[in-house]
Amino acid sequence: MDSQRKMILLKYTSLVTLTLQNAVLGLSMRYARTRSGDMFMSSTAVVMSEVVKLLTCLLFVYQEEGTIARTTAALHNTIIKEPMDTLKVCVPSFVYIIQNNLLYVSASHLDAATYQVTYQLKILTTAMFTVLILRRSLQHFQWGALVILLTGVVMVQLAHTDMPYLPSGFEQNRLLGFGAALSACVLSGFAGIYFEKILKGSDISVWMRNVQLSFLSLPFGLFTCLMYDGTRIHSNGFFFGYDVFVWYLVTLQAGGGLVVALVVKYADNILKGFATSLAIVISCVASIYLFDFHITLQFVLGASLVICSIFMYNYKPATRESQTMQNQKV
Repeated sequence: MDSQRKMILLKYTSLVTLTLQNAVLGLSMRYARTRSGDMFMSSTAVVMSEVVKLLTCLLFVYQEEGTIARTTAALHNTIIKEPMDTLKVCVPSFVYIIQNNLLYVSASHLDAATYQVTYQLKILTTAMFTVLILRRSLQHFQWGALVILLTGVVMVQLAHTDMPYLPSGFEQNRLLGFGAALSACVLSGFAGIYFEKILKGSDISVWMRNVQLSFLSLPFGLFTCLMYDGTRIHSNGFFFGYDVFVWYLVTLQAGGGLVVALVVKYADNILKGFATSLAIVISCVASIYLFDFHITLQFVLGASLVICSIFMYNYKPATRESQTMQNQKV
């Protein structure tokens, strides 16, 4: 009985955690990119998120190994002595850096609710790469869900729910924001499936893989900083525009994925669908009060289609075997 209660508690903890992670990150990124005052450089924030993620994963690896000596040996054996395996991780490392920079661009040009809905296109891109890379097949209703998802996102994008200029004077470009979000979805789908294939093809722990990922992401991230913001960094410094809220955002972005990795195994597809759907609703409601967001009927219909597609895509019909087992229990 105690174990059953524990599993129920873990499931609903997963629901709350996934919901908050999905909603709060989008709202926080939007606020950080549209508030008045000195604007921090998003490329540096991406690098610092990788630094925080690297340090966090190193702590988990240390916890697994028990001593500093064994941790150092494990890192040396995994990263240095296996150069070909390490090079495989270079691909998602580079992709994740570009993706995270694109998400900041998208959050700068799309309101939080539209950004939240549009980013669900990663379901479509992930499904495409699942078929192409992992050679898995999708059910007919899943293909139908992807069509509904695409229709809902198009409706939301055509709703024109935001103003071209923000109170801070920043000029928004919806086309640029949508293009950045779409590109991030493509990169997210590819990197996620590629990383899944790497994880399943070896016995290396998730934390060690994330250490590799963050360690290799840092050179790519620093190169991106110098390429896009080198002049501003030289003039104003690497941490220009940083305050408590930016550091909170950096930590949230770094820890969000790691927290989800811990709790997602306790949440089934129904709960994950609820988490994503609640995140969309929370983003819409919060945007009304935080960003003067105006909801239209077209936006509501589009967002509803996206939410329906999420549940439809994650739905798993009962197989004959499961039905037989259920009948035997009865």
